[in-house]
Amino acid sequence: MSVPLKELIEKHAGGVRGGWDNLLAVIPGGSSTPLLPKSVCETVLMDFDSLVQAQSGLGTAAVIVMDKSTDIVKAIARLIEFYKHESCGQCTPCREGVDWMNKVMARFVRGDAQAAEIDALWEISKQIEGHTICALGDGAAWPVQGLIRHFRPEMEERMRRYNEAKAQAASV
Repeated sequence: MSVPLKELIEKHAGGVRGGWDNLLAVIPGGSSTPLLPKSVCETVLMDFDSLVQAQSGLGTAAVIVMDKSTDIVKAIARLIEFYKHESCGQCTPCREGVDWMNKVMARFVRGDAQAAEIDALWEISKQIEGHTICALGDGAAWPVQGLIRHFRPEMEERMRRYNEAKAQAASV
């Protein structure tokens, strides 16, 4: 406990492929915790209080390290697809909300989404969080929240590139 995340990765886990400068993000507590961008990973400690302060969590402490070759939007979309599959369907927020997040995240992977859907995705994740019988709803909501909190510009850029390519194809 209280080991700096950077030290844990660099000294005890073999480091980031391509070196620390190639780090994109880390999910510090398994798939159900919000990711942290490199800037936060530089100084955060691996303990409950420090990770909560960084708007993430220790969770299962299954550290997932993603370098710059990672498609961060696709990575989070795959987690949401997993949680959709794992939902038992008993709770409406989880059953409907995670299914909706899965569909929207698939559009974000393609870039075929609307800017307003980022805020809608955030709101839906907040409606799921804390409103289900078990913690699966929270586990599905938090990765999306981390993505939006730290990588919104990447989501917007993907939409811009998609719309640019679509406009270019239409003009041919």
